[in-house]
Parts: sequence; C-alpha cells; structure tokens
Amino acid sequence: MADDSALYQKFGNSVDPGQIIFKEGETGNQMYIIQEGRVRVSKKIGGREHILAVLGKSDFFGEMAIVTNVKRTATVSAIDDVKVLCFNREGFISMINKNPKIALNIIDKLCRRLQHSNMQIQHLVKRNARALVALNLYYAFKGENMANTVLYYDRTVEGVSLNLEIPLETVKSLFDDFQRENIIKIAGNQISVTDMNRLSEIVEGVAG
Repeated sequence: MADDSALYQKFGNSVDPGQIIFKEGETGNQMYIIQEGRVRVSKKIGGREHILAVLGKSDFFGEMAIVTNVKRTATVSAIDDVKVLCFNREGFISMINKNPKIALNIIDKLCRRLQHSNMQIQHLVKRNARALVALNLYYAFKGENMANTVLYYDRTVEGVSLNLEIPLETVKSLFDDFQRENIIKIAGNQISVTDMNRLSEIVEGVAG
C-alpha cells in the first residue's frame, strides 16, 4: 500500500496479543486493514466457537459495518502484536478515491474470502446434519430390539428429511456414508444397525 507510514500516522492503531478487536453481535462503524501481525476470525455455529479464518498482513476485516451498517457477524481477536489501519465510512471512501488500486484489491480479496467462508459453512452445516441424522437413527434403533430391528429405507430417509427439514439427497448421502463406515447396513429397502456405539459417538460429538 502506497505511503504506509503516512496512512498509519493518520489511521493506525496497535493491538496486543489476545485482545479482542470486536465481538460478534456488536455494532460497529469501522473496518480494518492489517499492517503487521495476525488476527483470528471466529463465529458461533451450533453453540460452539469455530475459527473461520486467520488473517495476516494486507488482509482486511470488518468491512460490512461500513458498507451495510449490520452488526458484527464474527469475533476478531489478535493472535500476536498487530498493527491495523482503522477506517470509518468517510475515511475509507477518501482513501479509495485517492488510490483505486486499493479498492480493486479489497474487492478481489472479499470475493475470495466469501467463497472460502461459504465452503467452510457448508462443511459445518453438513457435520451438524450428520449428527442430527445419526440422532434420529440412534433413537429409532434404541427403541426396539436392536438385534432384530430393520427399518425401511424409503420411509426412513423421507421421514428424517421431513422431520429435520434437510434435503432428501443430503439424508441419502449421509446414510451412504454411515454404510461405508460400517455403522449401518443397507440391503435393498432395509436398514439395520451394525455399530451402535459408533452411532452414539457421532450423536455425542465425540467423533465424526
């Protein structure tokens, strides 16, 4: 970035290791561009904290606050000693007017980040779906004599899909995964359980 020292004198700020720069759900009116150090971006999904990204020099964060005025969608904290440039809406517009290359760089990185975040969120949602589907199977088998219980595949996948509001193809894919892992056995239109302990572990979040 051109004239870093002048920009830092005007917009710079330092952050100590471990310090939270902003929290998910807070209101904010500034975005940040990292000059030195790294920050951790995390978000609560399904009641647990998940790291979405680790950002370093020239990366930026908090831009949604000055574009749409929405509340912070993630928590950002410093990993080590961090120096950032802090811009409110007016300061950011002034900066990019003077240097359009900065705007193009931000747009490029924002597109890449959105793509990456979407992939991560899809993966986390799939993992949650896996646990929910496993839970349905667990109780379906647990309520009967497991050694002799057989579920009908077509009715079961349709029922799980409707109950959990998960796409039918996702449920079928998870059933296929469970069979490959020798947790259940699918024979024709029948499902039987082969590893109830493993199914329980997935439900409890111990594995999977």
